[in-house]
Amino acid sequence: MKKICLFCTVCILLMVCGCASVMVTKTARGYFAPTNPDEVEILVLVPQHRQLTEIATVTTYNWETRDTAKMHNSLRAKCAPLGANAVILGSFGIDHNGYFWASGVAIRYE
Repeated sequence: MKKICLFCTVCILLMVCGCASVMVTKTARGYFAPTNPDEVEILVLVPQHRQLTEIATVTTYNWETRDTAKMHNSLRAKCAPLGANAVILGSFGIDHNGYFWASGVAIRYE
C-alpha cells in the first residue's frame, strides 16, 4: 500500500512540475472590464500611435517549442479577465532543457 501511495505521489509531482505555466501579476490600479480572449493580440513590438496602459506583467515557461499557439492562447485566457487588449512579449527564448519561455506585459488600449 505504501508503494502505491508513493508511486501516485511521484506521478502527481511529475505532472505538476512538468506542466507549462502562465503567471500574471496585476500592476495597474483600478478595474477594467474583461475582454474576449479571442480578441487579445500577441505582440512583440509596442504599438505606435496608440495610447495604452500596462495592466499586468506576464511570465510563461515549460512549453514545448511546437506548442507556441497553445502558449499564446493560454496568455490570452489569463489576461482577458483583467481587461487586456494585447500582450507584448518583450523577452522569449528556449531554456537549457529545450522548453520555450516568454515574459512581457499585458496592456489595455485607451
